[in-house]
Amino acid sequence: MAGGTLWDLVGWRAARSPDAAALIQGAESARDERRISFGGLRRRAERVAAGLYARGVQPGCTVVWQLPTRIETVLVSLALARLGAVQSPVVPGYGDHEVGQVLRRTGAAFFLVPGPARLDRADRAATVIEAYDRAGGGLPDGDPALLPPPPADAHEVRWIYWTSGTTAGPKGVRHTDHSLRTAGRCLARALRPRPSDVGSMAFPYAHVAGPDYTVMLLLCGIPALLLERFALPGSLAAYRRHGVTLAGGSTAFYTLFLAEQRRLPPGRKLLPALRLLAGGGAPKPPALYHEVVAELGCQLTHGYALTEAPMVTMGDPYDSPENLATTDGRPPAGMEIRIAPGTGEIWLRGPAVCRGYLGEPDPFDADGFLPTGDLGRLTPTGHLVVTGRLKDIIIRKGENVSAQEIEELLYRHPDVADAAVIGLPDDRRGERVCAVVEQPTGARELTLDAVCGHLLGLGLARYKLPEQLEVVAALPRGATLRKVRKQELRERFGGAAAARSGR
Repeated sequence: MAGGTLWDLVGWRAARSPDAAALIQGAESARDERRISFGGLRRRAERVAAGLYARGVQPGCTVVWQLPTRIETVLVSLALARLGAVQSPVVPGYGDHEVGQVLRRTGAAFFLVPGPARLDRADRAATVIEAYDRAGGGLPDGDPALLPPPPADAHEVRWIYWTSGTTAGPKGVRHTDHSLRTAGRCLARALRPRPSDVGSMAFPYAHVAGPDYTVMLLLCGIPALLLERFALPGSLAAYRRHGVTLAGGSTAFYTLFLAEQRRLPPGRKLLPALRLLAGGGAPKPPALYHEVVAELGCQLTHGYALTEAPMVTMGDPYDSPENLATTDGRPPAGMEIRIAPGTGEIWLRGPAVCRGYLGEPDPFDADGFLPTGDLGRLTPTGHLVVTGRLKDIIIRKGENVSAQEIEELLYRHPDVADAAVIGLPDDRRGERVCAVVEQPTGARELTLDAVCGHLLGLGLARYKLPEQLEVVAALPRGATLRKVRKQELRERFGGAAAARSGR
């Protein structure tokens, strides 16, 4: 189904396969799991819409919701789509400060939460609705016959998603049903799901990947396992029980699965049904691709996306190992990528791109392209290689140093499980290169000399070598796609003396 609103797509799928499983709520025990069909999604979402309408939620009004990854959350979001409300999802990891900013900046009329906790926010002007109780019941309920007509214009802004702020507050990204449906359709075309596939959502549904993935499920008619809390090895039982074939989220998810695989005896597969890991949101070291394919026994496709454009590029499962390991895939039809010759900032234009930012000047250039703040290059075959962030370019003694380049080489050291490279203020150099590493269990103690020797052995230029090494038990990560929070590392280690001062 090519056009229409998100609610149109819900109805289309419900008519085609009403009894097919749509969502499975994962739990530690099979007794506690729940599921809903595509027909059930439509029927129950419409009743929830009627219940919210009776509580005063009108078409066009703004609703902020902060809800965990549950079937009930999907129902609430689809109900708001049926009403034509403007919804602004907030990931559960946001605290009172960030949520207060969202409520003030959106001027939300309603704030939906799962239960009575945290209802004492002094800066809240919105009416609070307990969308459901903590046991998963108590959804608003009403008579669908009393609802106004569903929205008809798929190009109206009815979604506000939030970028993860670091030094500044989060930015509200304005989306339409059309932009989110386009992204989900492109994801489906890239991953090529089979009728027998079972997907999984281990990331917060409030992330922009939530509707992106949901659109793919609706278009293809396949189910997905929902996990309110993703943790390994605890979540593996649900993956095995339901035969999940499509999993992923981001680079951190790949490494978590890989670490669990390495705890098993040789020849035993961690997830027997798994055929494809897919994701994006963070750089992927080329070596990680080959490790996943060899050890997990599945394909790995990595892509590039951002809140402003939930689908920019994605690896093709049938592409060459070289392209899958070293690039972020190719853009779908309609997505235009503009980069200055060589390596430069990535600019985007296309129907999956957002409509700008809430309360901020138009970010687009005269040709309608959006700057991303990411750096990359295009190969002769049209594959995108993302080389880092503008702010991840470390300027040391006037020379540009790519943090991502060093991270990918560090990952190849046997005593490094993960790494983040940051630039820290330095009076003599302008910035110094600091490597922050996480080690696997049983690894030998790392030294700066050993790390530099490893990097030199792989051909890294001497002026790019780290001058500071920090070993941490775990890199700080965000609550959505588990991206490394580099700003926290800069704040933590910025005052530390450089471990090597001669370069």
